[in-house]
Amino acid sequence: MTAIANQTLDEAKLDEFLGCFVGDLGAALSAALVVIGDKLGLYRALGDGQPVTPEELAERTATDPRYVREWLSNQAAGGYVSYADGAFWLTAEQSFALAQEGSPAFVPGAFQLATSLIKDEEKITQAFRTGGGVGWHEHHHDLFAGTERFFRPGYAANLVSSWIPALNGVQAKLEAGARVADVGCGHGASTILMAQAYPHSEFVGFDYHEASIEQARDAAAKAGLDGRVGFEVAAAKHYPGAGYDLVAMFDCLHDMGDPIGAAAHVLGTLDSDGTWMIVEPYAGDRLEDNLNPVGRIYYGGSTLVCTPASRAQEVGLALGAQAGEARLRAVATEGGFTRFRRAAETPFNLVLEARP
Repeated sequence: MTAIANQTLDEAKLDEFLGCFVGDLGAALSAALVVIGDKLGLYRALGDGQPVTPEELAERTATDPRYVREWLSNQAAGGYVSYADGAFWLTAEQSFALAQEGSPAFVPGAFQLATSLIKDEEKITQAFRTGGGVGWHEHHHDLFAGTERFFRPGYAANLVSSWIPALNGVQAKLEAGARVADVGCGHGASTILMAQAYPHSEFVGFDYHEASIEQARDAAAKAGLDGRVGFEVAAAKHYPGAGYDLVAMFDCLHDMGDPIGAAAHVLGTLDSDGTWMIVEPYAGDRLEDNLNPVGRIYYGGSTLVCTPASRAQEVGLALGAQAGEARLRAVATEGGFTRFRRAAETPFNLVLEARP
């Protein structure tokens, strides 16, 4: 035991903490290397599971073998790549998570998102000093693509198969032909998934970020949905239209400066029997409920993106990414909704249903 000021230092606990630090520092440095491996196609080139040398992988990917050797060594040390007898490969599980972008477990987008935020650290530091905001549009461009690639696997795995069926009467409406607004749609992944699943319904995605809307339009055209799905630049409190059967918001309500105002606008655009589907990061109502690895991720993102985004807008309520069901219920109720319930959940998401 060592005395420090008025505290007694437990060296065993210090060693335990420093062990956590070593893991975190290794993860922080390796995040950029995951992005590099994704951008250069290194994971995809390892995706067949066949052992290769660094030289062979470099030849496959038109990269430098010395850099590839160092990259592979880092990846093997972290368990992201397998190694034995001078050769490296991906197991089926590693390939599923790192090399197959369509898989529900695909993770490189999360690292693209995370490393983009490190590039914005100076802006966030200044916001701490001033209390001001940093708008979504002010972030590094990798945030926009990384966010879509991070959330899309979860939407692909759950949106059509479980989340929509959990809403009262919504699936039947969509199958028959409904009008749907996807507000805060970003690059349009959620809009496109719904449009592909429900060809008789009409979908329009709204986002205030013009560059994201342009990407969404391109994605819809590539998916063969051009003309069936529309995307328009509009803020959550001002998007046009009325009589929507479903208004959806995916992981964006907490980013809004005036979520109560947005809720009131949603209510005004819904059909009298319409539904507002709110998908938000999973969170308990108390801080103590969220002191876990998932909460750590979301509080990190909330500090670097969500709170600054809200502060950059009118009202600046700053719900944060760990708002929890009770605070979200209050937003919907203050916006004029009379019915609210948790329809579904995953370890990463709450799926909430609000109705007039």
